[in-house]
Amino acid sequence: MTDLAEARRELALANNIVANEGVLDAFGHVSMRHPDHPGRYLLSRSRAPELVTADDLIEYDLDSRPLREPGVPQYSERVIHGEIYKARPDVNSVCHHHAPVFMPLLATRTDFVPVFALGNVGGNKPPFWDQRDEFGDTDLLVVTPAHGASLARALGGHWMVLMNRHGVTVAGKSVRECAYRAITACRNADFQVRAMVLGRPLDQFTPGEMELCFQIIARTTGLDRSWEYWSVRLAKAGGEPRPLAKKTAPKRPAAKKSKRAKRRR
Repeated sequence: MTDLAEARRELALANNIVANEGVLDAFGHVSMRHPDHPGRYLLSRSRAPELVTADDLIEYDLDSRPLREPGVPQYSERVIHGEIYKARPDVNSVCHHHAPVFMPLLATRTDFVPVFALGNVGGNKPPFWDQRDEFGDTDLLVVTPAHGASLARALGGHWMVLMNRHGVTVAGKSVRECAYRAITACRNADFQVRAMVLGRPLDQFTPGEMELCFQIIARTTGLDRSWEYWSVRLAKAGGEPRPLAKKTAPKRPAAKKSKRAKRRR
């Protein structure tokens, strides 16, 4: 995709879709590498993803500095995106979320494992990252370049990293792929936690099955079909949101005309 206006619209739509599918709520964000300038990326101003529009997007360099002062609040955790783009030239979209279905795994440091074919998009036993290991006691927010670089190192060549006591960060080769990974991995996590409640060993994939299932996203039309499906679900839920209404100064009441002015008419 090289049309910047269309790329911006698709990124805004990805934020809306991933929120509509229950992965994002008031928090979390989806970004994309700039389609024409690999050393930049696009990310919304600080706003709930469900409400993001193309007009909300800010252009950043890979040090997560805005190219121009946006004049609006910015996400404090934008370094997650910048440092991953810096470390992984093959990544063109990043999603950071705190989906409820992942919290049981994060709270118990239980490995994420695929339990159905499409769940392989998250990989088998993706790495954990514990901010405490390198930075001691923090508020768990990823707000400095050092925090972001550490997270990017933990991600390594994987497509998902689990963040202890915090959330999940997912990468993709495109915005649609990233959204697909985030949503489908959450579905797998939900299935996995439910299966574990039964108290029986999980039915493990063979290495060959995992490799072949991981390729489904590239070998079939599933990605485009899913995007279309999620777009329709978003439209049925109310469609793409409108931009924030601009504040305008209240109108002053019209001055009353004097009786003398009335007689002159």
